[in-house]
Amino acid sequence: MSQSAVNTASVPGIKDMLARLISLPSISSASANWDHSNEPVVRTLAEWLEPLGFAVEILEVPGMPGKFNLIATLGSGPGGLVLSGHTDTVPYDDKRWQSDPFTLTERDDRWYGLGTCDMKGFFALAIEAAREYAGMTLKEPLIILATADEESSMNGARALAEAGKPKARYAVIGEPTSLKPVRMHKGIMMERLKFEGQSGHSSNPALGRNALEGMHEALTELLALRSQWQQQYHNPNFEVQVPTLNLGCIHGGDNPNRICAQCELHFDLRPLPGMDMEALRQAILNRVQPVAERRELGMVFEPLFDGVPPFETPADAALVKACEKLTGHTAHAVAFATEAPWLQKLALETLVLGPGSIDQAHQPDEFLELSQLEPTVRILKGLIRQFCL
Repeated sequence: MSQSAVNTASVPGIKDMLARLISLPSISSASANWDHSNEPVVRTLAEWLEPLGFAVEILEVPGMPGKFNLIATLGSGPGGLVLSGHTDTVPYDDKRWQSDPFTLTERDDRWYGLGTCDMKGFFALAIEAAREYAGMTLKEPLIILATADEESSMNGARALAEAGKPKARYAVIGEPTSLKPVRMHKGIMMERLKFEGQSGHSSNPALGRNALEGMHEALTELLALRSQWQQQYHNPNFEVQVPTLNLGCIHGGDNPNRICAQCELHFDLRPLPGMDMEALRQAILNRVQPVAERRELGMVFEPLFDGVPPFETPADAALVKACEKLTGHTAHAVAFATEAPWLQKLALETLVLGPGSIDQAHQPDEFLELSQLEPTVRILKGLIRQFCL
């Protein structure tokens, strides 16, 4: 590619890019009242990447009108580096913000705005890093990936994994990690267990089938299973070194003098790397189904959402070593989940590394420290040099 094929001057600077991205609402939410299309953000990224010589592909997420993924590729070849981020943000409470969430506001050596660190800021910095290589001949491609709906369903990343795109060798997800590399996180499972019995007068238990008593027995089985898993699985890289199972909410019955005909439990399970989610669900089913059968209760056991698998990249992986060298930090584990498992399904060696702190994500007055800008661009340039040139 010749230098004349690119127009770096047409791409704004970091602050102007981020200000425009922040001004475009792209909230994803299970609530239709909050949910937005991310198309304006994706089209804006394309507008900046194409003049730099990137071949841009915009893909609608199947079954989700108004939701799009973007794959922008500079160069060609079988390997290469993906710089990945999600285009959506969480909802917000403007009454708790000191400034307009959709206006990039500078104060106290910080940039404030919805998505500054989680994670529109990463796109502006990734494009700034890529600008230096526009017009160069790359040995391996540089790919900038922008996904939809990470904050709600993760269906953007799921769709890419199902489509087998993009093809590359390495991937860095720019979630806010304070520029410390992350090579593992737990998974997230949220499950629903419902028992249906038969109501009747409480003076005679034989008149009904008590769903609440069945759930009491099922709870005992779940807690025993939790204890078993916590004895079996342990990972010292995590602050909470065992898998957790949280009994989140329970609803059942309607009156003290009626046999409870229906009881429903929602619970949360956080598996460690190496724990298979379907195997965990089957283990739960094996414990609670006999309870329902013995008590003649109808039963529903299903995920509240598809879940996020646990993620781990080996400590000696090339990408881990490269990021440790560039940042000066040893790769570690975090409690929050990312799109990394779906990039791994694409056979990408994956690591999470980005500017900003997760402590500011999902908070009023979300911000990105200005001191993070230059180091992020430097680190990303170093990765591009190592894996693309």
